[in-house]
Amino acid sequence: MDAIAHPGPARAPARPFRAGTGSRLGALALLAYVLYAASTLDFTWARFETGLGNAGHFLGRMFPPNFSRADVLLQGMVESLEIAVLASALGILVSLPIGLLAARNLLPAWVTWPARTLIAICRSLHPVIMAILFVKAVGFGALAGILALVVASIGFIGKLFAEAIEEISLKQVEAVRATGASWMNVIVFGVLPQVLARFVGFSTYQLDSNLRNSTMVGIVGAGGIGGTLFAAFQRFDYDFVCAILLAIIAVIMVGELLSNWVKKVLHV
Repeated sequence: MDAIAHPGPARAPARPFRAGTGSRLGALALLAYVLYAASTLDFTWARFETGLGNAGHFLGRMFPPNFSRADVLLQGMVESLEIAVLASALGILVSLPIGLLAARNLLPAWVTWPARTLIAICRSLHPVIMAILFVKAVGFGALAGILALVVASIGFIGKLFAEAIEEISLKQVEAVRATGASWMNVIVFGVLPQVLARFVGFSTYQLDSNLRNSTMVGIVGAGGIGGTLFAAFQRFDYDFVCAILLAIIAVIMVGELLSNWVKKVLHV
């Protein structure tokens, strides 16, 4: 009877998460660049310690918050809310056709590329920069803030809406086309039902984002509570600054709760 061959000792498995040479070189290059950037930007521990001391003194002057000028605070917050709601509504309405035109699975390239270029331009500039440009164009006030946030909304909603359309199943679209439906009916009955839930989610997020951005654009003169906040900083009125910041946080939290409630109701 032949002897049964016994296998030799099992080889130790190679480490599955071992970094390769390229990954290590990339990590070293990144670390070297971080150190270089910190040195050129005068990022030192001494400045950090000094900043902590200044921050403690600044926070000490902020408390307790001063709500004695509640009328000024309320006026600025109401204006910021109006800017955010109007900009969101206008931005979403404009983003619908632009996002549809940017969908490469529905339209030819000579249609989608101009739409995608417009979306890229709207995404290229921060809302504060857009607000500065519109303040120069239309003057100080809420109109500049609304226009700046409309541009930001187009860049965000248009891109996500186009990508959502590109991920749909074309079987439903072809089924609607087979009935002899017009192009608009194909969009209404074959495309929109597949992306409606996601579009509602995008829209609620954009409203929440515009609530935050509406406080920033006011700093450069585009209306809202940001102007009140900037004026309080210039007067060294730090207890009123604290009151404004608390009001902004409260409004953002309420907006977050409303956004979650809408998503829950619509099952987004």
